[in-house]
Amino acid sequence: MIRFATALLAASALVGAAEARTLSVSPGPDAQERIQTALLDAKPGDIVKLAAGRYELSDGLSLDVDQVTVKGAGPDATILSFKGQKGAGEGLLVTSDRVTLRDFAVEDTRGDGVKSKGSDQISFLNLRVEWTNGPNEKNGAYGVYPVSSTNVLIDKVTVRGASDAGIYVGQSKNIVVKNSRAEFNVAGIEIENSMNADVFDNVATRNTGGILVFDLPNLPQMGGHSTRLFRNKVVQNDTANFAPKGNIVAGVPVGTGIMVMANRNVHVFENEIDGNQSAAVMLVSYTQTFDDKTYNPLPRDIVVRNNRIGKNGYDAKFAGAEILAKELGGVIPPIMWDGVTQHAQNADPVRVRLIDGPVLNLNLAAPGALMSAKPAVVDRLGDAVLAEPKPVSLPKPQADLGA
Repeated sequence: MIRFATALLAASALVGAAEARTLSVSPGPDAQERIQTALLDAKPGDIVKLAAGRYELSDGLSLDVDQVTVKGAGPDATILSFKGQKGAGEGLLVTSDRVTLRDFAVEDTRGDGVKSKGSDQISFLNLRVEWTNGPNEKNGAYGVYPVSSTNVLIDKVTVRGASDAGIYVGQSKNIVVKNSRAEFNVAGIEIENSMNADVFDNVATRNTGGILVFDLPNLPQMGGHSTRLFRNKVVQNDTANFAPKGNIVAGVPVGTGIMVMANRNVHVFENEIDGNQSAAVMLVSYTQTFDDKTYNPLPRDIVVRNNRIGKNGYDAKFAGAEILAKELGGVIPPIMWDGVTQHAQNADPVRVRLIDGPVLNLNLAAPGALMSAKPAVVDRLGDAVLAEPKPVSLPKPQADLGA
């Protein structure tokens, strides 16, 4: 009986494999309709193959079929251009599971570049998302943008010109971002309101801020925690902040290497952090007013260790930086913490283990408070034993797709 069942399953798998199709699309005057038709007609297991060439598109694309691969001939060969896009939406929106997007470029979308919403096992591989006019507040907010998704893999992705974050993962769980490059964005890579993320072997350069880990109030998923940032190259983030007014990242100082805000259990280690004029690493509280009684605005259980830190903090641009720099001999120490440990909605102890230094503790009484206590510069801060989050494990075969 067991052998019969096993044989039946194997036969079913072979039938499924035989039914899988490749739906090929080439550039041309009706490319918009032909790509969208292929995405609508695709069945689980199918490949939508985009031939090399430039596709001039006037509207966004969408995919809502599980287990589909959308594959181009390479990010410099297959180019989806949305320069003539009429609506303000994203270039490609995925709302299905077990989807792989790979080997193509998305340019000049009016909204976000490539977005997944509510997807499980979504993979972004060897993609390029770019706004070709360079940094501009009218560019789309996000380049690669999985939100409310689980088991997210971002590998060998390049994003340039996003007016919010180049690679942005929001309200998601179980995330790997690796081997990618973010440049000339406001935020290079941002992990927001998400849980269990590994961000490693990436380059974040020429952004306003290199890598951000935030948690914000009044969102469906809050309490972001357990992020590891390691072996990244976070260098020369020197692009003026071009985020539209009112955007949360509009407050990121130019020349921020890594910023952790209101998040828990974040470990920053073995990164190269150099040439960031405001600070190498900033740990800050959320300072805007909020009415969400479940929100904790303080960073806690943060570890910064064993990073290779070069010249940072030499021309800091955050509020009060000029006064601080004058007191401290002209240079802001590489690690800066606002020092807030008490808040009415903070139920967790605030623990930090900042081994790299010197460390500037601002000793603020509350988030956003004016400096009333003299800042303290110490070689290191905190000896709390804080366990590193476990490595993120993605389902097979997804974990092998980028190999």
